Amino acid sequence: MKKIILIMAVSFLLGFLVNRFLILQRSNVLSLKKIILNERPLLAYTFENLKKTKFPQNTFTLGKIISKTPEIISQMFYLDVPKKPNEDNIATVSGIINLPKDPGTYPIIIMFRGYVPEEIYQSGVGTQRVAEVLAQNKYITLSPDFLGYGESSPLSTDSFEARFQTYTTALTLFSSLSTLNSTFEVGYSGLIKADLERIGIWAHSNGGQIALSTLAISGLKYPTVLWAPVSKSFPYSILFYTDETEDRGKALRKALSLFENDYDTEHFSPEKYYKWIQAPLSVHQGSFDSEVPITWSDELIVDLKKNDIEAEYIIYPGADHNMLPLWSTVVKNSILFYEKNFIKKDE
Repeated sequence: MKKIILIMAVSFLLGFLVNRFLILQRSNVLSLKKIILNERPLLAYTFENLKKTKFPQNTFTLGKIISKTPEIISQMFYLDVPKKPNEDNIATVSGIINLPKDPGTYPIIIMFRGYVPEEIYQSGVGTQRVAEVLAQNKYITLSPDFLGYGESSPLSTDSFEARFQTYTTALTLFSSLSTLNSTFEVGYSGLIKADLERIGIWAHSNGGQIALSTLAISGLKYPTVLWAPVSKSFPYSILFYTDETEDRGKALRKALSLFENDYDTEHFSPEKYYKWIQAPLSVHQGSFDSEVPITWSDELIVDLKKNDIEAEYIIYPGADHNMLPLWSTVVKNSILFYEKNFIKKDE
């Protein structure tokens, strides 16, 4: 009996020690992760880590009315977003919402603009013309300004984190769409409602890169229209434009050199994660585009098809980066794409 009791005591002690060892090991791993993130904070923005991040469901606030026509209302909106993934520090992003005036329930189109210099930026630049046509065709549009623009909070002083903050803004906006109707209850007595079963994305130029990135990270199936999207790998996609800066990209190349000392750029490159995209895409490209070479969109389509991603591709002979002189045709084709994909949801 004493022998049995001794064996049981030893077994219990060994079990306790093993369990304690495992707890300490897990604690050490978590502590190591915290140390790594403190020393290399931008790891929070890798595509793998953003995919694991839970973004908050915040409420939209409506602001001043910018303009009214007999058909639509253009109005400021505000949304709180985390300054960094998985942190409680909050920033506010402004933007413009366009609404049909008539009571009804309408699909939503989220709109991501291309690059605009901060010193000339005003809310709606890069999206408002298309947004107005969409609203006239009975869509609700949301165009975020992003941090540092419009009436938004300042963006990060780190040039690369500032770039990655567009993802956290977009992903928070996605997760907050379910609150739109409570906002409309306050602002429009519930006469205007958002159809949360019909949500799409429109994006132009660098906004296309934001759309492709956040579609990959989120896995959402929002039908997405891309006008001349920036689709090449990071950091080539930004180095390509350095000839447009006063210093010909000298400061950016220096910052990139420091960035690459601590990080693997492939973990931040959208091109490596297009295989995660589940949304149907419609890519529109002007043949005379001097800002986004047509070869980029050609290669994007090949990559998407290789990964069995549903994508249509329309080239507009003679059209430039802003789809001129065929702008109206491109808008019409974009609306047809949304209509086709939203009808599928009823089947």
